[in-house]
Amino acid sequence: MLSDIAFYGAIETGLIYGLVAFGIYLSFRVLDFPDLTVDGSFPLGAAVAAMLILAGWNPWLATGAAIMAGMCAGAVTALLNVKLNILHLLASILTMIALYSINLRIMGRPNVALLSETTVLTPWYDLGLAFHLVPVTLFLIVVVVALLLLWRFMKSEVGLAMRATGANPRMARAQGIHTGAMVVLGVALSNGLVGLAGALFAQSQGAADVTMGVGVIVIGLASLIGGEAVLTPSTVLRALIACVLGAIIYRLAIAFALNADALGLQAQDLNLITAVLVTLAIVLPGFRNNIRARFTRDKA
Repeated sequence: MLSDIAFYGAIETGLIYGLVAFGIYLSFRVLDFPDLTVDGSFPLGAAVAAMLILAGWNPWLATGAAIMAGMCAGAVTALLNVKLNILHLLASILTMIALYSINLRIMGRPNVALLSETTVLTPWYDLGLAFHLVPVTLFLIVVVVALLLLWRFMKSEVGLAMRATGANPRMARAQGIHTGAMVVLGVALSNGLVGLAGALFAQSQGAADVTMGVGVIVIGLASLIGGEAVLTPSTVLRALIACVLGAIIYRLAIAFALNADALGLQAQDLNLITAVLVTLAIVLPGFRNNIRARFTRDKA
């Protein structure tokens, strides 16, 4: 069984990775743009927020700057693809590699600590909530606000144009939509959300590290695919809710696996657990559909 601290810690981290899943939903599902930039924009958001907080900035302004930095990184990837005709996957890899050096430049060293600094969480500890409930409460509010804003955006004229770009670029261009601009905007927003997640993660963990983005794309995909396996994304709202559910379920599954003595798993088995969970998330929907089809056929 999980302790309260482990349980709420998994929820807290799951909510942060829910923001990553939002970003991956925008790039992978809406725009059909496989984007690996997130492995670099996640620590970029953490680095920018951490250094600005150390410089005396208000933590919310520092977090906003982290979002803008993530958007700039995403825009670079999209422009490499749109303007220079570099394959989207290669363009994102190039940006991700460049961001490793940029993040080192921003921080001046591989990691920085925020343990004694004022963060977005600091005022919430004075509200009388239990210590482990503070980040969960704040991050839940942030995720809900981000979800509602993203949902409203996807229903707007620009959002519909972006969805049309991902669904059928040729038809979208025939309707007068500037598909290149939609790709740049969509990938920028995607990485802005990932930058926000990185900034919150750094403030939650009390440190920013240049390697903290390794594997973020896999975690985001696991959250996205797992959430879609649990909640069929028949609408945009359901798809966004599925992203959050998938991220929380993923982190809880990791926590249960690592705390189950019978399994004998340790921290170094994290990548193995992730691979198994992603495989199950991919396979289970098809397995479920086969059972449903067989049941319908037998009933007929």
